[in-house]
Order: sequence, then C-alpha cells, then structure tokens
Amino acid sequence: MDADSRTWPPALPEEQVDLAVEVFRMLSDATRIQLLWALIGHELSVNELAVHIGKTPASVSQHLAKLRMTRLVQTRREGTSVFYRLENDHIAQLVTDAVYNADHATAAVPDHHRPDTGLTALPTRPAEATS
Repeated sequence: MDADSRTWPPALPEEQVDLAVEVFRMLSDATRIQLLWALIGHELSVNELAVHIGKTPASVSQHLAKLRMTRLVQTRREGTSVFYRLENDHIAQLVTDAVYNADHATAAVPDHHRPDTGLTALPTRPAEATS
C-alpha cells in the first residue's frame, strides 16, 4: 500500500485539539491534579476535598469552578450540599496515567507496580454514587 495514499493517525478537528489543549492547561496545576485524583471513584463535597488535600474550601471551590467550566468535573446537589465527581472515566484514566508516569520517573519500582500499595488499578466508584 502506498504510504502517501493514507494518513495515520487521521488529522484531528481543530475544535477537538483546542479542547484537548484546555484539558492539559487545567491539569498543569498541582491543586487541580490533587482534586481530580481524590475524585477518582468518589463523589465529594468542597469541604471534604479541602480536608483531603489540605487546602482551604475557598481555594478548592475556585479550582473546582475552573474544572467544572472545562467539563472535567460535574456536580450533584443534595439539599444545600454540592457534590463533585469526575465528568467521565477518561479523566480518571488521564490523571492516573500522568501520576503513574511520574511514578516511573521517580522510583526504581513504581508504587503502582507493587501490589502492597493499593495503586495497581483505578479505584471504582461506589455503587450508590454511580447514579
């Protein structure tokens, strides 16, 4: 087959590339990585996330607003509480791959390759939070 007759991978639409760039821009912040990591398999409130990552609720709220605006997280309201979760499983995979890649760069045997660390697989969302 003539190599010039086809292109692989196919060119991406400009709009899709722009959105992918925006996703990486959102991932270029340590607090947002911590937030997204905490939300893998979980649905949490601002206060729960703030405690979990050691930041103020105001700071967490500002970061979550940016993540929501770029469709990386979504919300669910229950009474006066708002709960955050990842928009889809691709975000969980993207964050996990970035963290695991960093793990390879910093350890002879990365933590996610050791069964005793609990990092060998993506956490799953509890059944009650999947609806």
